[in-house]
Amino acid sequence: MTQTATAPPAVSAGRRLAGVVLAVTSGVALAVQSRINGELSVRLDDPIGAALISFGSGLLVLAVLVPLLPAGRAGLRHLRDGLRDRRIRPWQCIGGMCGGFLVATQGLTVPTLGVAVFIVAVVAGQSSSSLMVDRAGAGPAGPQPVTVPRLAGAVLTVCAVLLAVGDRIGHPSALALAALPLLAGLGIAWQQAVNGHVRVVAGSALVAGLVNFVTGTAVLLLAFAVSALLRGVPSHLPAGPWWLYVGGTLGIVFIAVGAAVVRTIGVLLLGLGMIAGQVTGALLIDALIPAAAGTPGWNTVLGAALTLLAVGVAVAPARRP
Repeated sequence: MTQTATAPPAVSAGRRLAGVVLAVTSGVALAVQSRINGELSVRLDDPIGAALISFGSGLLVLAVLVPLLPAGRAGLRHLRDGLRDRRIRPWQCIGGMCGGFLVATQGLTVPTLGVAVFIVAVVAGQSSSSLMVDRAGAGPAGPQPVTVPRLAGAVLTVCAVLLAVGDRIGHPSALALAALPLLAGLGIAWQQAVNGHVRVVAGSALVAGLVNFVTGTAVLLLAFAVSALLRGVPSHLPAGPWWLYVGGTLGIVFIAVGAAVVRTIGVLLLGLGMIAGQVTGALLIDALIPAAAGTPGWNTVLGAALTLLAVGVAVAPARRP
């Protein structure tokens, strides 16, 4: 399939604003999911098992919901026809692998780093890779220019990560943990881009989400099998509270919203809206319900503020060279 060379027709300001609001909402959902999966990982004492439960529950919901809806059944047919007609390639249907890695890093790092540092690290990778993905035209919105504000915004987010983990420079293990969500963030932009193509071909955000959860769960099943061989399986599932098991549902919100609005607002603006929701949601969560890392320090708060500043810089208008 040849990538679209031109951007789609201009959309109204109202639709663009609605898309950004939805992106912010999905970012808050990701922050909440990070805390839930981190807590499940601690209680289960198995980060990969927690990630598999989260992703697998999302897959179960969509596997039941999509075939029940007429739009879902039609979307599956459209996707099948698109693959057969080569309007979409098989490699564009494996974005969920990046989602699976992101969920696994939640359980591995959030209990130690806290949601705020985790999200700032994800943001740094996400905003940087969004530049490359948009420039390459990998998303359904077509190629987007790399302007000075966009580049400056990406650089600022990297500085924000360094600031957020500044009090942990003497702890190499903490810095190594921060590298995992950074890598996960790098994959988010590509995941959103290819999921957008699936949504366009299928005509359904839920079908795009289902495809995403299938591939992500497959990767996590393989990782869990390796983990089980090395350290065994958990002896029991936590009895409660109930919210430990809603992480997959929040993941559906994150994936479906991204697939639905990426064609309208582009990969970068989608990522920036999600970033705003992730950062503000993470700060509130860590302040109200501290993790093992404690409440956010001054450097984490400043790092989050610098991240939001980077969002503002990146969306500033600039003249093309």
